[in-house]
Amino acid sequence: MFLTIGTTGTQERPATDLGFLLHKHPDKAQTFSTSHGSAHVFYPEASAERCTAALLLEVDPVALVRRGKGKGRGGAPDAALAQYVNDRPYAASSLLSVALAAVFKSALGGVCRAMPERAESPLPLRIEVPALPARGGVELVHKLFAPLGWERVEVTAVPLDEQFPAWGDSRYVRLVLEGELRLADALRQLYVLLPVLDDAKHYWVAPDEVDKLLRAGEGWLADHPERPLITRRYLSHRWGLTRQADQALELVRLAESDDLDVDSVDNAVDESTDTEEKPVPLAEHRRTAILDALRAAGASRVLDLGCGQGQLVQALLKDVRFTEIVGVDVSMRALTIASRRLKLDRMGERQADRVTLRQGSLTYTDKRLTGYDAAVLSEVVEHLDLPRLPALEYAVFGAARPGTVLVTTPNVEYNVRWETLPAGHARHGDHRFEWTRAEFRDWAGQVAERHGYTVRYVPVGPDDPEVGPPTQMAVFTRADTSTTNTTNTTNTTNTTTTTTGTKKEAEAA
Repeated sequence: MFLTIGTTGTQERPATDLGFLLHKHPDKAQTFSTSHGSAHVFYPEASAERCTAALLLEVDPVALVRRGKGKGRGGAPDAALAQYVNDRPYAASSLLSVALAAVFKSALGGVCRAMPERAESPLPLRIEVPALPARGGVELVHKLFAPLGWERVEVTAVPLDEQFPAWGDSRYVRLVLEGELRLADALRQLYVLLPVLDDAKHYWVAPDEVDKLLRAGEGWLADHPERPLITRRYLSHRWGLTRQADQALELVRLAESDDLDVDSVDNAVDESTDTEEKPVPLAEHRRTAILDALRAAGASRVLDLGCGQGQLVQALLKDVRFTEIVGVDVSMRALTIASRRLKLDRMGERQADRVTLRQGSLTYTDKRLTGYDAAVLSEVVEHLDLPRLPALEYAVFGAARPGTVLVTTPNVEYNVRWETLPAGHARHGDHRFEWTRAEFRDWAGQVAERHGYTVRYVPVGPDDPEVGPPTQMAVFTRADTSTTNTTNTTNTTNTTTTTTGTKKEAEAA
């Protein structure tokens, strides 16, 4: 990775003052050890008129994987190979951002005892990053840097192969920034925006990252028009941390607009009172979405196919409109736990008449499952080997044929948002596959067409604008039932509640 910082000067105010501000002598080439390689600082040119400092970061990809235990960028099917064959040694990323903070720590803080007035004054700066990953392209780079006072923001897309222009551009750009800014401000902007454009971090994003963001963003981030995107990406899409940062930055903005202290604005809450709302687990979002869909369908007799330990059955029992609930699972152990959870042995007679737990395989037809208003397959299909899916499909849609069928399954595209999930791993050890949104819709559309159903799709959990929701749900409606709840489209989307993805949600998923 490579980055240069240059300035111009005169005999009275020589450009080599940059060495004082960076605390690195222009006549020396220095090397610094970082946690993932070596950082070299040298000056390609150093005169009174022009001075340029270069930062070259050498990264060992193998050491990076070993140190991170495989928790770097991920989500791709070939993630095992991608850990070792990747762009990290070449393209600016959070690795370069961390090196900037380590090597130019004093400059980043605006500290220069030798020339304090120079540290506080704008300099004519030219910063160049030859290879910068930009998820969002040239337009996003302009949106991020143009509002920050740079007179020139030159962004050039790097082609995939110059010899084959028809292949188009890569996701990398060459960035040149020119303008008069304080050196500390320029370095802070790079510290934040390099990993934002890459949309990835090589290390665990802990709560203290919020404080780092607020310190580096002081004076420019609160009023930035792309602030939501910056905070979301910088904090690796951890929704709780993003919300915390946005709230703090909004206070800063309000305080600055009224020329007040932040503490004087944020004084309405007694710190001794716990008012923080805990994030809602994804499993609870699923149950809520399922219950809402069943109520909308007017179902009263419901099958919970693959009921597991009975969490959904328990939720259904709390609503009197569901007059008959049948939980089916192949595992007797799971049914035993469900029975204990529901306290069937101590349940009143009227309540007990509403619920039945039954052992059965979902890949075999069962006449006892016909005639029901609705059936639920919640987080079930991904536990089957793909060759067995047609048998389940026929047993449910061809033989049982309930009026409504709800199918929920993980959205594999969202897996990159789980901080604790290693790259390329499924959310559960027993998952035989996990579908993308397109794959799920393709399967559901074919099932609906073969068996006389219409289908619509509902996101469950936080609907990320880039990777979608953590859980996807298909609502099948039999074509010969009432048309009031039928939507003959594969593009209808109903939004459910959204909250922060957490480690507990990942485990629940």
